[in-house]
Amino acid sequence: MQQLWAPWRMRYIESDKSGPCILCTKPGEQADRSNYILERTAHSFVMMNRFPYSNGHLLISPYAHADRLSALDDEAALDLTKTVGRAMERLQEAFSPEGFNVGLNFGKAAGAGIETHLHYHIVPRWNGDTNYMTLLAEVRVIPEHLDATYERLLPHFQPRRP
Repeated sequence: MQQLWAPWRMRYIESDKSGPCILCTKPGEQADRSNYILERTAHSFVMMNRFPYSNGHLLISPYAHADRLSALDDEAALDLTKTVGRAMERLQEAFSPEGFNVGLNFGKAAGAGIETHLHYHIVPRWNGDTNYMTLLAEVRVIPEHLDATYERLLPHFQPRRP
């Protein structure tokens, strides 16, 4: 029998999930590297998901603590949408995925892990990326450590000069 080790999951399993909203606190900490924040705009930010569905799984969130799109003003909503589009382009440059799942989950029944602060998920996809581990064991195999993925993505998210 082979063993699959994922010791980083224990931190999540044992963590207190009743604390303050991480989408409010993490950008305020000014610790982008340790919080896996790749980009900041006037109204939103791009952060890697610490518990990804696939390599390069990103969260794009407004700074405003809003539980629905209609709670954002037009400027913040446009900024959020444009940030999602740029993040997909940057993931394409870095990983060459063959597709993306992009979405918002509103409410626990829809799968929202953070119900009160809206955020987009961008999940890069490759043909054949669902394997027997996901189908039979409900385990996802992520081929690269989060720190290595951050280092790989960061140059693609740096400000670009003409």
